[in-house]
Amino acid sequence: MVKKMKRKIKFKNVVKHFILISKHRWIVFKLCCKLGIPWRGLVHDLSKYFPTEFFESVRYYQGNRSPIVVAKEDKGYSEAWLHHKGRNKHHSEYWVDRNAPVQTPIMPYKYVAEMLCDKLAAGIVYQGKNWYQGYQLEYWKKEKERLFMNEKLKDMLTDFFTQVSIEGINKTLTKKNVQELYKKYCSNS
Repeated sequence: MVKKMKRKIKFKNVVKHFILISKHRWIVFKLCCKLGIPWRGLVHDLSKYFPTEFFESVRYYQGNRSPIVVAKEDKGYSEAWLHHKGRNKHHSEYWVDRNAPVQTPIMPYKYVAEMLCDKLAAGIVYQGKNWYQGYQLEYWKKEKERLFMNEKLKDMLTDFFTQVSIEGINKTLTKKNVQELYKKYCSNS
């Protein structure tokens, strides 16, 4: 059994977490604009401001890693994550239905594109000055092993982050390239 630590809400963490999630959302918005989906960037992660997500994240705020991960380490689960993944279609976990014939369907393009922007922005925000273009591929190689996600989508993300590691974000994160990758890995034709 996981031992739960008592954590208090500190005002300085309220401010720091608000700034962190706002910075993350701003970077996602800019990246989504590059892909021609500004609305997805504008509404990205609005649920992080809901009390269920916001206050747990403040309690577990670290500044350099996800408070959701820290909450899971402490309690064995995260209420913020359970709330978040059920409301944000850019997370592959939103699309999992273990009782359906297809347990991990291919996500619609606009959510896959938003997911790419989200993952890049998370790395940029949490790593700060230590972020480099190969970071996302290294992180993804570890992350994809534990994710219950459509294998075609995993292949697409691996290809995308490999391209980022070689060419950088500006050359890789284009509407044309992401649409071509989606068609290559996710279309039925």
